[in-house]
Amino acid sequence: MKESSESPDLLNWLSSLSDLARLRLVALLMQEELSVGELARALQLPQSTVSRHLKLLLEVKWISKRSAGTASLYQARLESLPATAQALWRVADETLAGNTTFEEDVLRLREVLAERPSDSRAFFGRLGGEWDQLRNELFGQQFTAQALRGLLPRGWTVADLGCGTGDAAEALAPFVQRVIAIDREKSMLDAGKKRLADFNNVEFVCSEITQLPLASGSVDAAMCFLVLHHTPHPADVISEMGRIVRPGGQAIVVDMVKHDRESYRQSMGHMHLGFDAKVIEDWSKEVGFSEIAITPLRIQTSAKGPPLFVASMSRA
Repeated sequence: MKESSESPDLLNWLSSLSDLARLRLVALLMQEELSVGELARALQLPQSTVSRHLKLLLEVKWISKRSAGTASLYQARLESLPATAQALWRVADETLAGNTTFEEDVLRLREVLAERPSDSRAFFGRLGGEWDQLRNELFGQQFTAQALRGLLPRGWTVADLGCGTGDAAEALAPFVQRVIAIDREKSMLDAGKKRLADFNNVEFVCSEITQLPLASGSVDAAMCFLVLHHTPHPADVISEMGRIVRPGGQAIVVDMVKHDRESYRQSMGHMHLGFDAKVIEDWSKEVGFSEIAITPLRIQTSAKGPPLFVASMSRA
């Protein structure tokens, strides 16, 4: 009799975890009590979708719900589940180990939690996490990054490989002597020229970034932002960066960490689904770069794409 009475529950538990989104949702709620909005940001799903999944999981009793003022908070506790469900979850949890999508969920969850406001008695303590919001309202969100560019040597010449419409070139132009913006697409360069019409220290060059029309050691720094995944042979781009940067100069590469979003190949023409840090490090060492540091960039919870990294390196 015991087996037959538990069978329907077991089937419900199995069925409710058959959807990857629900599996990811429960995994996050095993770590933290969260609201619908926080779950939606961490999972990069619409709130309506998250609410629908939560309703089903509540019915099956994978998760619990409580009210906090006007908000509803959800949580999953392994110890509160029946033994059969606990065993089932341990199996399900193992399937998430090493799953790129879930690893991104966890990173976004950290940012969601970091953005929660905090309270205290003193002014800054009382504002806590709200201080950033207040400061942004007063001065905008970009001033910190803009001001830090003032640390760059004024006399530098910087090559921007795969410059696109000039976003990075525009950020650097006020702080360095010269920016060489390079792209193979004339339409991108034309848009960049219009965007940077007020700057007289930006030169636009139409060229493949694997065969640059620049002399060896002719620039102080080179940068390549979100370009490597579009190139057939990314190592050749880093090789060219190593060639044109003078000894003692710097280079940075920004791109996506390795991910599993296969749809990007068709929808956006990506040739590579991100990169492992070890691969970038090996390519950089091969062309003479040293002091290589590869750092994950802080995730923006409003962003829909995979996490990014920045690889910074020096020319020996």
